[in-house]
Amino acid sequence: MARRPVVAPRAFQRMLSGRRLDLLDPSPLDIEIEDIAHGLARVARWNGQTTGPHIFSVAQHSVLVERIAADLDPGLPARWRMMILLHDAPEYVIGDMISPFKAVIGEDYKSVENRILAAIHLRYGLPAAPPAALVKMTKQADRAAAFIEATRLAGFSIGEAEQFFGRPQISARNIDALVSSMDATTAKTLFLERFVELESEMHSTTKG
Repeated sequence: MARRPVVAPRAFQRMLSGRRLDLLDPSPLDIEIEDIAHGLARVARWNGQTTGPHIFSVAQHSVLVERIAADLDPGLPARWRMMILLHDAPEYVIGDMISPFKAVIGEDYKSVENRILAAIHLRYGLPAAPPAALVKMTKQADRAAAFIEATRLAGFSIGEAEQFFGRPQISARNIDALVSSMDATTAKTLFLERFVELESEMHSTTKG
């Protein structure tokens, strides 16, 4: 009996835009911000273990982290704030795995995530990899957001959240709306609006 030809497993994600993103070799040409926003608005933080009638989405988290970073450094250029807004953008394809599970999977997960993130950065005129100082700031803002989310939405006590994330030294304003229950369409719009604002600021700075 003739052997059936070996077919390589599918390694691309088809988007609603019609794009097909190759997870092994992602191309910036296959990146669309509408796809990113649509996906992130439907990916749950904390594995969905949050209060409220809707999930707390990665789209909301991304805007929250960028807001906190801008509070930490009001003079941060728009292109760096854009990279912070997009720091979890690969999750529109690979989902949001909680940190303990990422630790179990190890470097394979991280390498896929980094390739997708680099393609996203290049698509929007950003460096493939952020500078070390920006990575540090993003982590600081991300941990502050995690503390806020943990205590307001995910059932953590102040002490427990402080143990895992540290107590954030921030005075971020106008964040209440960002950590409230929000349907996917509203979360998508929130993310897209912030993206457009930062992109416009980036372009105006370049022209100037």
